This record gives sequence, C-alpha cells and structure tokens, in this order.
Amino acid sequence: MRWYLRYSLSYRDLEELMRERGLSVDHTTIFRWVQRFSPELEKRCRPYLRSTSDSYRVDETYVKIKGKWYYLFRAVDSKGQTVDFMLSAKRDARAAKRFFRKMLKAPKHQSPRVINVDQSNAYPPAVEELKKEGVTRDLTTPTVQISQ
Repeated sequence: MRWYLRYSLSYRDLEELMRERGLSVDHTTIFRWVQRFSPELEKRCRPYLRSTSDSYRVDETYVKIKGKWYYLFRAVDSKGQTVDFMLSAKRDARAAKRFFRKMLKAPKHQSPRVINVDQSNAYPPAVEELKKEGVTRDLTTPTVQISQ
C-alpha cells in the first residue's frame, strides 16, 4: 500500500510486484487496502509533516476531466507547499466561499495571516460573507490582498 501512495504505480503494477516476491494478491484487494487504511495512515503521519507558513496564495485554473471543463481552486503557502485544493464546475463567489471554508477549517495548517488572490471578482465577496458568518472568528482574520 505504501508503494501505491508514494509512487505513481497502478494496482496492477503492485499486483505484479507482489507476485515477483512470491505473494498472490489481486489488484482489487490492494484497492480495498488503500481505501481502508489510507485515512489511518494520513492521521498518523500528519503530525510529522512540515507545517505551512501563514501567508497563502490562492488562484484557480481550469482542467478538462472526462471531456468536461472544471475549475481547480488551489492554495499554496509562501514556501510552495500545497495547503488545499478543490474542483468546481463554476468560478463564482459561491464556489470561492466553499473553497475558503474548506481551506480555513483544515486543522492541519496554520491560520493564514494574509491571503493573496488574483483579480477574480469572486474572492472579496466570499471572504466578506465568511467574516459575517463568523467562520473566521476563531482564526486571526486574514487580510485579502488582490495582486495585479
């Protein structure tokens, strides 16, 4: 299972590796192991990972998945570490708000001091709504800076 999570191997590749080592394991069994034990593995490893900085950069791009275009919202810290990401069918204030809510409630990252965003009109209203709802109440209220 660690090989699948660490390297870009398919389940069938892992089945072949196991067969070479004398173990008969079907690729669907490996799939079930990954589904069952990945959350526990992440929970145990998370405290040992490097923490993120308190300056976030948020942007979005679009990707084609199975013939449909989606927006990929992503946040990275000042060191380039990924904070969070989300796929959305739309690029509007509602999607931006959902992404910010997801990003800010993640317990594994440091609260942002500043969030740098691009010139998308979706971000400022989303942040203002979250402030009114009190989502950022227990966090240091992040400053949103629009970069040119």
